[in-house]
Amino acid sequence: MDKVMATAAEALADVTDGRSFAVGGFGLSGVPEVLIGALHESGARDLRIVSNNCGVDGRGLGILLAAGRIGRVTGSYIGENKEFARQYLGGELEVELTPQGTLAERLRAGGAGIPAFYTLAGVGTQVAEGGLPWRYDADGSVAVASPPKEVRTFDGVDHILEQAITTDYALVRAARGDRHGNLVFRRAARNFNPLAAMAGRITVAEVEELVEPGVLGPDEIHLPGVFVQRVVALTPEQATDKGIEKRTVRER
Repeated sequence: MDKVMATAAEALADVTDGRSFAVGGFGLSGVPEVLIGALHESGARDLRIVSNNCGVDGRGLGILLAAGRIGRVTGSYIGENKEFARQYLGGELEVELTPQGTLAERLRAGGAGIPAFYTLAGVGTQVAEGGLPWRYDADGSVAVASPPKEVRTFDGVDHILEQAITTDYALVRAARGDRHGNLVFRRAARNFNPLAAMAGRITVAEVEELVEPGVLGPDEIHLPGVFVQRVVALTPEQATDKGIEKRTVRER
């Protein structure tokens, strides 16, 4: 039951090219940056990433993106990552954009063993009808477009069928965790982390504070250890190194 690994590199030692990853975080909140750094150091390429966004220039998943290690991204928005936009529009990167709530439910459904579900989100748009550009050619034309989705009517209202997501690995960050893999997330970091963890076949969690089994009360655990296979305890320096996506200053 002791799932603690000595280092992040050891926890990802079996990663090979072409693997898929569900990665927690929103912007730079709750991003598993130590594990992302270890994945970068592993040299693995052509990675398939599922995450709300792809980090920012120079931090988070942006590190892998800048190194040309990512082949495909499923996410909610490109955000302000200029390199992400450049690779996507230049035909270097395949991107499946999906409504944010739909992405969350696709991850949760994958972890719950639900293969697909119907939703209102996207009805009457290209999300349902197909034609969203997944990959561009170098000349700006659409090389790969999204396919149309099945539409079914419930109580007189159209819904579209969305498929669940499961991935080879999941990388998440938690404020506290024990050796059994039970995790507690802090505030905004409890965004996509529990959902990403559920979707991974092998889920690796970096924790800011590692505690012994029994310290975490059952009612305070946000994600049970059944969803987590490997745990990496961060050093105090790693735990406090948290980026800020946008820093604003106003006169008082």
